[in-house]
Amino acid sequence: MDPAPLLELRGVTKSFAKPDGGELRVLDGVDLELREGEILGLLGRSGCGKSTLLRLVAGLARPSGGTIRCLGREVREPPEGVAMVFQSPALFPWLSVLENVELGLEAAGLPRAEVRRRALAAIDTIGLDGFESAYPRELSGGMRQRVGFARAIVVHPAILLLDEPFSALDVLTAETLRSDFLDLWSDGRLPIQGVILVTHNIEEAVAMCDRIVLFASNPGRISATMPVSIPQPRDRHDPAFREIVERIYVELTARPAAARPPLPQGLPGQGIGTILPRVSSNLLAGFLEALAAPPFSGTADLPVLAGRLAMAIDDLFPIAETLQMLRFVEIEGGDIRLTAEGRRFVESETDERKALFGRALLAFVPLAGHIRRVLEERPGHRAPWSRFAEELEDHMTPGAAEQTLRAVIAWARYGELFAYDDATRTFSLENP
Repeated sequence: MDPAPLLELRGVTKSFAKPDGGELRVLDGVDLELREGEILGLLGRSGCGKSTLLRLVAGLARPSGGTIRCLGREVREPPEGVAMVFQSPALFPWLSVLENVELGLEAAGLPRAEVRRRALAAIDTIGLDGFESAYPRELSGGMRQRVGFARAIVVHPAILLLDEPFSALDVLTAETLRSDFLDLWSDGRLPIQGVILVTHNIEEAVAMCDRIVLFASNPGRISATMPVSIPQPRDRHDPAFREIVERIYVELTARPAAARPPLPQGLPGQGIGTILPRVSSNLLAGFLEALAAPPFSGTADLPVLAGRLAMAIDDLFPIAETLQMLRFVEIEGGDIRLTAEGRRFVESETDERKALFGRALLAFVPLAGHIRRVLEERPGHRAPWSRFAEELEDHMTPGAAEQTLRAVIAWARYGELFAYDDATRTFSLENP
């Protein structure tokens, strides 16, 4: 008989109240287990609910529906036996390394000698022996994050929650810290039974995790689960490693099409209620140029292209999906290729590029066409921000409405469709 899971989620949902009295669902029907001796990865782009789910597990928020059981008990408050490492270590600047690590043990009321012994052991384990008296301002970003790890493991948690703990570090520092953590985990030197890692870095997930759960968005839900049976340490150039990376890209790019069959594969949803990403026209143009240039010459495997451009999915996918929405590229099966219109854009001079971009906006981004029509129909060809923000807030949160309007404003300026004055918060056709 299999042992009971360390953590069990059944039908977990999470919703937030909207200003109009409705609710915004950010997690929907999540079923999940964490098993002993396992590093479980939660992978998906920003906004899919990964960090929200981690907060629910940590007891920092309550689910709207479903149940969470941790170490055999339902989670109704921060459970014993769970510790968390955040993207930022959030150390107290007036405390030394040793004092920062001791803090959690002191709050637990342990004897002073035990607090000191365990804090020194945790600092030594995480590789900061000799820095006990240093203050956070004296440490590099990687060392500060090591203090965050030491502060988490010093309480001897059964479950360690990692919320993108390497994403704020430079590439080399992040790789070193990941490798050191995996070495400690593999050698059994960490007082931990299971780990949940939230990440948007596909290669990081494959390198670290025994099982990867892929999340879809709007609302956040599990779209696929992939086991990773490659033994540690893992070689990123190993064909088996590359195959799993490729499968994840295929799954993540195919998912929107599966959710909306009438649309081309991977295409974001239509209508003015579509949340638009903040991606600059310079990034879009640069991406097209990189795709058109050798060695890709118009067609690329997304994992290879992402590696060459040093992009995680939160950087890559908004660009690729925006370009597909504009019909400048096509995405299918983890591959991306220029369309005829995309190639024409790359080969054109600046004025023609702007004209092509503007026509694509009007044809394929409903919000851009809607704003333009409203401005054309009004006698003064002007409209306030609130005219469109309130309309969008029927479909999304105020924050998402702000992001979407800012995105379409930037694109419309490049395509010379309409103008926007942020001082008066007014749209106009004065400088189309």
